[in-house]
Amino acid sequence: MSTLETNLIQPATGTALTVGASGDTITVPSGATFNVAGTLQSGGAAVVNTPAFEAYLSSRQTISTATDTKVQFDTERFDTAGEYDNSTNYRFTPTISGKYFVYSNLGLGAGDNDALGIANIYIYLNGALYFEGRNDNSNNSQNQKFVSITSTLVMNGTSDYIEIYGRVNTSSGTPYFEGGSTDGSNFGAYKIIE
Repeated sequence: MSTLETNLIQPATGTALTVGASGDTITVPSGATFNVAGTLQSGGAAVVNTPAFEAYLSSRQTISTATDTKVQFDTERFDTAGEYDNSTNYRFTPTISGKYFVYSNLGLGAGDNDALGIANIYIYLNGALYFEGRNDNSNNSQNQKFVSITSTLVMNGTSDYIEIYGRVNTSSGTPYFEGGSTDGSNFGAYKIIE
């Protein structure tokens, strides 16, 4: 094996440069730093889906019937860049622009012995409805329902933020969002590698 030392490699013609051939393994040694599309990567580390976070609702949140209500996801499982507010606004405001995959699972209830009607979940972008999920439970007697929502949206990396809202329609009981670390409600998002 021989070593080639140079400061610049450029194609002899055109704009394409090929390193290796089909079937070859190109190794970047641990500790090396290289620049991929303006983003520094160290030690051969893979490009990652960050910023990212996931939070959950630690206990039941009582709500009013037939009213769009923000879910107060108050406990973080992780938050790679500290961009989710889990104590005041319950929103994710990423500081890197790009496309984000957003997801939420929400348990909605009408009380232990009361029938649940329509259960809605919403993604809000900058305080306005962006995407809606719905489960119409008005023809049976279930008193709790779990609904999920996913979407991909573009965020500007400065002022854009996302929140999750929910809504329960019930004629009796005390409606709520279900909480708990394993059987409750969660909210998360991560940047898509582009």
